Amino acid sequence: MNEFKMNCELLATCSALGYLEGDTYHKEADCLESVKDLIRYLRHEDDTRDVRQQLGASQIVQNDLLPIITQYRQDKALFDACIRLMVNITQPALLCFGKVPDDPVFRHHYLQVTSHLQAYKEAFATENVFGILSETLYNLLQLDWEQRQEEDNLLIERILLLVRNMLHVPANPNEEKKVDDDASVHDRVLWAIHMSGFDDLVKFLASAQSEQRWSMHVLEIISLMFRDQTPDALVSAGHARSAEEKHRDTHELEALRQREHAEKRSRTLQRGTRHSRFGGSFVVQGLKAIGEKDVIYHRNLNSFKNYTHDIGKAVRRVPKRNRQALECKDKRRSALNVRLFLREFCVDFLENCYNRLMYLVKESLIREQTQQHDETYYLWALSFFMAFNRGNGFRADLVSETMSVRAFHYIERNITNYYEMLLTDKKEATSWSRRMHLALKAYQELLLTVNEMDRSPDESIRQSSSVIKSNIFYLMEYREIFLTLLRKYDETRQPYSYLKDLVESTHLFLRMLDRFCNGRKNLMVQKKKVRRRRSQGKKNQSAPDTSPEALAETWKVVEEELKNSGFQLSESITESIVPFDATSETPLEEQRTEAMVRVQDALLARLGPEALGLLRAAREVWPEGDVFGSADVEPEEELELLKQILQANLPRPPPPETGGMEEEDDGAELEEEELESVQISETEFNFLDFVKRFANPSIVRPYLLLLKSYSKNTPHTNHCIVRMLHRVAVDLKMDALFFQLSVFHLLNKIMSDPAAAAYKELVTFAKYVLSRFFSLAAQNNKAYVELLFWKNVTAVREMTEGYSKDEVGKKPAWTEEEEEELRKLYEEHRDSEVPDIVETLLPLLSNSSRTRRQVVTKLVHLGLVDNAKELKKQKKGTGIVLWTEDQEQELQMLFDEYKDSDDVLGNILKKLTAKRSRARVVDKLLSMGLVSERRELYKKRSRSAQTKSSGKGMTEDDFLAELTQGFPDDPVDMDDEDEREDESEETEEEEDEEHEREKSQNGGSSLQSMHTTAERRADVSQMVHALYQQGMSGPLLWIQNCLNITASDRVDDGVSQPVPLVPLSEANEEAMDNKRFQRLLRKLGMRAPANEQESFWRIPAKISPSQLRSAAAALSLREDQPTNGEEQVKPRSPTDAEVEEVSGEERAQAVRALLLAHKTKHHTTTKADVSDFTSADDTDSVTERTQEKTSTKRSRVLDDDDDDDDDDDDEKQNGDVSTVLMNVNTNGDADSDREDISAPVKRRRKMVLIDEDEDED
Repeated sequence: MNEFKMNCELLATCSALGYLEGDTYHKEADCLESVKDLIRYLRHEDDTRDVRQQLGASQIVQNDLLPIITQYRQDKALFDACIRLMVNITQPALLCFGKVPDDPVFRHHYLQVTSHLQAYKEAFATENVFGILSETLYNLLQLDWEQRQEEDNLLIERILLLVRNMLHVPANPNEEKKVDDDASVHDRVLWAIHMSGFDDLVKFLASAQSEQRWSMHVLEIISLMFRDQTPDALVSAGHARSAEEKHRDTHELEALRQREHAEKRSRTLQRGTRHSRFGGSFVVQGLKAIGEKDVIYHRNLNSFKNYTHDIGKAVRRVPKRNRQALECKDKRRSALNVRLFLREFCVDFLENCYNRLMYLVKESLIREQTQQHDETYYLWALSFFMAFNRGNGFRADLVSETMSVRAFHYIERNITNYYEMLLTDKKEATSWSRRMHLALKAYQELLLTVNEMDRSPDESIRQSSSVIKSNIFYLMEYREIFLTLLRKYDETRQPYSYLKDLVESTHLFLRMLDRFCNGRKNLMVQKKKVRRRRSQGKKNQSAPDTSPEALAETWKVVEEELKNSGFQLSESITESIVPFDATSETPLEEQRTEAMVRVQDALLARLGPEALGLLRAAREVWPEGDVFGSADVEPEEELELLKQILQANLPRPPPPETGGMEEEDDGAELEEEELESVQISETEFNFLDFVKRFANPSIVRPYLLLLKSYSKNTPHTNHCIVRMLHRVAVDLKMDALFFQLSVFHLLNKIMSDPAAAAYKELVTFAKYVLSRFFSLAAQNNKAYVELLFWKNVTAVREMTEGYSKDEVGKKPAWTEEEEEELRKLYEEHRDSEVPDIVETLLPLLSNSSRTRRQVVTKLVHLGLVDNAKELKKQKKGTGIVLWTEDQEQELQMLFDEYKDSDDVLGNILKKLTAKRSRARVVDKLLSMGLVSERRELYKKRSRSAQTKSSGKGMTEDDFLAELTQGFPDDPVDMDDEDEREDESEETEEEEDEEHEREKSQNGGSSLQSMHTTAERRADVSQMVHALYQQGMSGPLLWIQNCLNITASDRVDDGVSQPVPLVPLSEANEEAMDNKRFQRLLRKLGMRAPANEQESFWRIPAKISPSQLRSAAAALSLREDQPTNGEEQVKPRSPTDAEVEEVSGEERAQAVRALLLAHKTKHHTTTKADVSDFTSADDTDSVTERTQEKTSTKRSRVLDDDDDDDDDDDDEKQNGDVSTVLMNVNTNGDADSDREDISAPVKRRRKMVLIDEDEDED
């Protein structure tokens, strides 16, 4: 019903336009409004394009719109509206439906729209219509840019789009059954364009400097004008046939005549001498039927040679995915007058427009100012007009814009991109294959033009050609592009025409390269080699001499070098030094320690400038605590600091143990990360070695595949194929590569062809290959079996030179005596507590050449061990394997002391004298029977959170921890979620993983967490107070307002997104550049710009609204704010009533006071001399290390939840490396600057644009 109503409305609207009486059109009064209504209807059509189909069925373009624009062109408003409507209604069907629909219903609608467009195109093929468009466009182009209105530019663009749409309409093969030299609808449209002068306007738009904005429209129109043409056909238009063309035609006719005579003779021989009623039945001896009997043949004996068992069988259906790719439509020859006009157009375009237009289009493509896939028009124009230039009296200056190394690079990059998309976008594989073919044609035309330049009589042109060839032959990408394309050829996605162009281009490239090498004694080319190596630990280096005398001598040399340089560093040293790795999973605090060690290593190596540069770079990364010196440090102070670092006893990771290469079973061997590095070098080029790379079955097969259609190929294509096969078989002496049954079948077909005289090269090559095979078969009785397989270079060598022995390359077998010796040795040492029994057995074996892998494999084979993993080499950790009696007693005492504590395992690890990994201690506790299962060692969680939240019975530390839970580094919310998840876990393995994750988030004890939080909160309070004293109250209020507004938005929306902090006032902008202000933002958890594309700081999405409000409260300054850390405020424990009555501001004030008191009470002074870098005692070192790990892992959990899998390994590693006691702030925000990659890509972003005036309000 709705569709019927729409049809009625369309009918009424079309009737209101007017009517055609004879050749005169009478418009109605509301004609303009009706045209606008039709535009509105088209805007709201459905997916089937029903409005477009109904308007096409009513022939509105032929009966209404074209008469209106031809007879009422003075009415500018009506003319513009009609042009706008026709641009919409003539839009290509591909743009309407997006692609050719697969659904039958939508395919029907697609074909209906296409048929209407073909009717429109036939109506446009008149000189009258294009005369109106040309005149209108000419009048608009006469206006200067100052006089043109926006409506004039829109009308110019719509006229160009209308012509583009008409030229884009495909031909109707059912209606246009035209032969060559006959005028088709497209030819008539082109002739109307020529007669109206529209082609001259197109050339003007392409050459005028003031009209460069229409460059892409012009190039698209030109490409559609020459859609059915070939450069050779246009070059030869109007000229008599050359001797070469006559010879080629004579050759083709001779081949056809010989084939026809052969078929005629064959039919004569097959005709029997007797009457057809006198047939017979024959028994074919030696040819078995379905059973054991011979075949009985009931047909004429003359046709017996064509007999096969497959006669009568159903043809097997080829799957769609394995079908040969379809060819593009064939080119046709247009009428002579059209070809002559197009030829003159090409000549004028090359002389006046080509270089400028191609430059403008290339710039638009590089700057991405065009639509998707517009580069295909550029590639087509390059190949077409350069080919026309070669055929029409070559002139290098006419195509100088596209004749450069940059053009080679651009096309090579597009070919690579198209091939990658061909593999990934499988639904559009056909379109990507056509684009790839177009790019290959352009690359081939560049090579042909360079080859033509070599034959130019002008010395400068030949020199330019030599320069271009030296560049493309030097770079590896250009040399090996054809090798790659041949190896990756897929006949199901790429048609034969693509393979034909690829083979011809390869032939041309090799011929040019051969001539280029012959004219030189040696040719140096670039070589790239990708090295893949497995990541291994650093090799042992000789330990530097750290005696006082050696250090004094080293410092004397370094000090003199730095003073001579005036403490100035070169630019190369400044740019090459990176103090930390942003992509590493190592916490920033540990990297800070490593940076200090690197400074000391540089000093020990007497590299003073490198050490100074590393010190300054580390100071910029870690400014807090002045560990690497203050920001305004003097050169003398830097010198003293370097001296202290040189003489300090810094902790270093234990060197890896040196031993034999670890050889284990493949199942037990751990995978190691592969590191890739591209090494670029120069090497001398050898042409024969380059051709050897074509001697590969994957490259030879495409040539043989194209050779199957030898009768349809041009003589040049067959010559290119035979030349490559000759290079492989004769030049490289790899004729055995063609000893394959399918190849022999093809060669036999060529030799038995009646027109074999026309393929002399192919017949000669076939006879050579067959003669070589039969001579080899006389010596190698396995040659006939080898015909069944494709062969690589190794198989070819074995087939021609002899097969290798089976025993060569095999591992030496174990004798019975060696097996018995291995069994006895294993039985003797099996019960000994040696760390690695395989390493113990290896030197005791009589055969010293046995490797670890061989011994492990044989032990498994003999059944002495069940699995190779039992003999896995122990990881190099602390180096402590055996437990002594004293250590076991110590472990027993520590377990008895802490077995009732909340964290049994954590307390034991702190107090152990011999430091061991967590896994070692757990295994020992289980083996000693102190615990029965691992879950008994889990850290016990507190269940009194609700009681503490009420304030009853809370200590000062508990109260501080509860108040500071809003800070970003306090994972209280995450712990609650983890607890709920833990309760749902049932299996032991899942509980183990969850427990390890909980340890990675909670870190050390609750007391240490509160210490870290208290110190962090006190630091924030002091920084805020210092910024207030510097006059930054306005920026602080602005940040506070941003945090509160973001918290409110996240509560309302329920979604957290990174919010940029955009300073709008000058004061706020200056504050964002202040280092102290940036330190405060880092303390609050804000994220700095991650890369060059980000300009503003951001509020991370991981911070909850409660944390944001807590951070905002920490930025307020009260009147009783302490000025230094010497004041002490007596803490008190609030009651329930007091906690309920305290407001938000009073709560924040109480937090700051209590935190300051807590910090003062727990504050310990540190020394300023060299002893700061040495640990005072083991207990304090372990405590500080645990706090540092706790803070670091908290920040890592907040940043990325995916790192939980590596927590156990990190704890094992961190547990074996001692840390340095330095006056640093382990706040755990090391990873806060990392970009949150877990956030979704498509989401609404909020911009906090808050002015300073709003903050004051």
